[in-house]
Amino acid sequence: MDLQLYDYLSTNLTAISDEWLAQREVNRGSIYSIDAGGSAELLLREQNRLTNLTVTSILLNDKEVFESNKEKWAREVAESRVESNTPIPEVLDALSKARQVYWTFVERFLKSKVDEITKDDLLRWGIAIHMAFDELYIHFSEMYYQITSSERLAQQNLIAELSFPIIKLNTSIGVLPLIGNIDAIRGKSFLECIPAKSVKMEITHLFIDLSGVSIIDTMVAQQIYPIIQILKLLGIDSTLTGIRPEIAQTSVQLGINFANVATFSSLQQALKNQLEEII
Repeated sequence: MDLQLYDYLSTNLTAISDEWLAQREVNRGSIYSIDAGGSAELLLREQNRLTNLTVTSILLNDKEVFESNKEKWAREVAESRVESNTPIPEVLDALSKARQVYWTFVERFLKSKVDEITKDDLLRWGIAIHMAFDELYIHFSEMYYQITSSERLAQQNLIAELSFPIIKLNTSIGVLPLIGNIDAIRGKSFLECIPAKSVKMEITHLFIDLSGVSIIDTMVAQQIYPIIQILKLLGIDSTLTGIRPEIAQTSVQLGINFANVATFSSLQQALKNQLEEII
């Protein structure tokens, strides 16, 4: 009897999608809106068909087939909804409506086979189908989160890359102008980005200019000191420039010791000194 229900639902995959799509209403800006356009409707039709095919495959009692379909469905739908910037609650609402339509077809099958179906059949199908939909809810949410987290991390890395531009003055000397406040996120990116970037650019002497940093506090000190040590281990000399009077005063109050670090009040002064040493 399981295979009969499977065959019935598989035969009606298109009809199930038709009824689901017919329930759409106007929802401006949503991929699920009835006026979203032909391409959106075609995409929804294909994905709803995959939804119903995935749930129906649970009736085959082959866990591997269901898991394979579920993985394909979750990735395809999650990537699509992230791309269209569709909120998770909106997707889950659409999936809930898809479940309701799906069950109307199960009920039609039950009515057509009322004399052949047992209570055990009903219980087994109810548990299996609801479990299948529940797993779709969970796996979609996990996949959506993974994709958005990955994109967010990529964006943060790009921002960090742009936030810490190393300007090469010649083949081996570079300048890193720091601008604005260095918070925890920028500080972490600072430590991760600068050493690798310096090595890649074949820098042997890096001038870290603080003239654009509005405030120097323990956060700044905690990030600058380790970076200087890391660069030193990599064979890269460091010089701090832009040490304004208020920065120097704050450094003393915080107990930050720049005694072993070359420091200058301006980048111009530091570069002039470097040039004189070379000459």
